[in-house]
Amino acid sequence: MSAGSTVHTPIEVPLARSPYQVIVGPGLIRDCGARIAEILKPSRCALVTDSNVGPLHAEAVEASLRQAGFEPIRITVPAGESSKSFEQAAKICDAMIAAGLDRSSMLVALGGGVVGDLAGFAAAIYYRGIPCIQIPTTIVAQVDSSVGGKTGINAPGGKNLIGAFHQPRLVIADTDTLRTLPPREFHEGFAEIIKHAAIRDPQMLAADDSLDNIAPLIARNVAIKAAIVAEDEFETKGLRALLNFGHTIGHGIENAAGYGRLLHGEAISLGLVAACRLSVEKSGLPQAAADQILAALARHHLPQILPDNISTDSILAALRKDKKFHAGAIRFVLLRALGDAFVSDSVTAVDIEQAIEALR
Repeated sequence: MSAGSTVHTPIEVPLARSPYQVIVGPGLIRDCGARIAEILKPSRCALVTDSNVGPLHAEAVEASLRQAGFEPIRITVPAGESSKSFEQAAKICDAMIAAGLDRSSMLVALGGGVVGDLAGFAAAIYYRGIPCIQIPTTIVAQVDSSVGGKTGINAPGGKNLIGAFHQPRLVIADTDTLRTLPPREFHEGFAEIIKHAAIRDPQMLAADDSLDNIAPLIARNVAIKAAIVAEDEFETKGLRALLNFGHTIGHGIENAAGYGRLLHGEAISLGLVAACRLSVEKSGLPQAAADQILAALARHHLPQILPDNISTDSILAALRKDKKFHAGAIRFVLLRALGDAFVSDSVTAVDIEQAIEALR
């Protein structure tokens, strides 16, 4: 797939009530205001970013918004997972109230998954919902969290336990922003790409992942996410649950480690290793197929061994509060083969405990 075939080509998210587009390619921030003005009347608006991304990209976004007739106010939250909190959501809402924003205003989320989730949640609850534009600046956010309308904040007992479905009106994924990521943050995003490859598109395990040609790969992942979301917007049919491959144990590890110690993609990498092991044991995934996934994780320097000082008991305690445990039952995503994922109810708590222990 050539870069030119995908760059700046909109990917449709064809939801019945609130369809929207995801635009992928380099240089998109420069004319983001004009693109937003095509779908929303210029108004006063909030630009929510964090202390890492703001200094890099906020001025360019603000300039583009002003040129298109918007009046942005910048709201900056501290970088890091700890900002996904009621406290920061309230600060965003208070800043919008102080600036006189109302239901005719919009919110632009500029940053990685934390900013997208937090700002999207604030947009969902402000005046019972105002339009949100997502401008994701990390791989995780571009291929996964900015698409699909899941917004939320964390609770002491678990990740994303408080939130709302609030679809964006537009997603602008400027792949040039990925050039500003430190290597660790760049590589962690590939955990989500490897997940998509495992459940839907195994050829991506060997796809060109160089920065110079990353737009087609990002677009390919967005198309997978968009198709699944369109079929199961509110995660009621089980299909959208397939996107949780590797995430049940991964989120438990992320929570037990203490938010911020492991990057999201690093915790998900460990969850993918455990899910591959359970897929081999419980659903007949060939070991050679599991090894392809593990090799892709290794290529991006993602962890496959659980640190000794993260206890199994603490991970299991976090899992018991996970949203993916349906009415107390464990809904665990397994693979029969690469590209063939399903939700299983045959995975027991003992199986999960053994899979965690096998990560050591």
